[in-house]
Amino acid sequence: MSEKKFWAEHFEAERGRLGTVAFRMLGSRAEAEDAVQEAWLRLERAGGDGIDNLGGWLTTVVGRICLDMLRARTKRREDPIDGDDGEIQHADPSAAADEQAALADSVGLALLVVLERLTPAERLAFVLHDMFDVPFEEIGRIVDKTPVAARQLASRARRRVQGLPETPAADYDRRKRVVAAFLAASRDGDFSGLLAVLDPEVVFHADEDAVRLGSLAEIHGAQAVATTFKGKATAARLALIDGDFGLAVILGGELRIVVRMEVAGDQITAIDSIADPARIAAFEVEYL
Repeated sequence: MSEKKFWAEHFEAERGRLGTVAFRMLGSRAEAEDAVQEAWLRLERAGGDGIDNLGGWLTTVVGRICLDMLRARTKRREDPIDGDDGEIQHADPSAAADEQAALADSVGLALLVVLERLTPAERLAFVLHDMFDVPFEEIGRIVDKTPVAARQLASRARRRVQGLPETPAADYDRRKRVVAAFLAASRDGDFSGLLAVLDPEVVFHADEDAVRLGSLAEIHGAQAVATTFKGKATAARLALIDGDFGLAVILGGELRIVVRMEVAGDQITAIDSIADPARIAAFEVEYL
């Protein structure tokens, strides 16, 4: 048996499950089929190199493809299920109704409505974990977050699905207070203030574009991170980045750097500086 035929047979064994995953994330059979087909093309290109668990690898690939499609949809301000006229945007109204009915049968009408109100990252985390039992380690790799942050995404989505507040008010206010305190201390050159909100083992990472703008690639420890940020952040604004508190750096009137922060308790445990224009364009940024 040729290698291509071997992988094709194994892919076909996974196709039905992948289609279900994609359909529940995208709400469109056509887009789900496109996502699955793209996964096959990527498997063909990879040739099976480095793939130990095909099912897990394909789930990750389909998840990333669906996430990109959901984010592109958000950028276009399109809603595939509940658009301006309440229908899927199809040339054929009967196809729209069939797809909406099929997804409603699959996940329940009430859940369908709520899913459409989640951010792309929340929807992916909820669908993959709560519906398909995908570990947060894998979900984190798909959404480019730590497993802890992926768990928080699913938790927020779950609360919205259950009709509870998106985030408990006290937790929301706490995280906002911590990041706002970091921003204020950074602007004011308050070294002690920075140390107060940084976990002693905090880790800072910067992508290649941020490094080209003058950032260090990686910094470990509260002392070093506080030294780096002391007197900085003058061009930064407090923002929600994909639903998490962080900073948006505005240079020349444009969003040039996104700084994501993970907060545990009353301290920041991780900071990621992202200046890659493509990645920034994919984020949902809400200025506060």
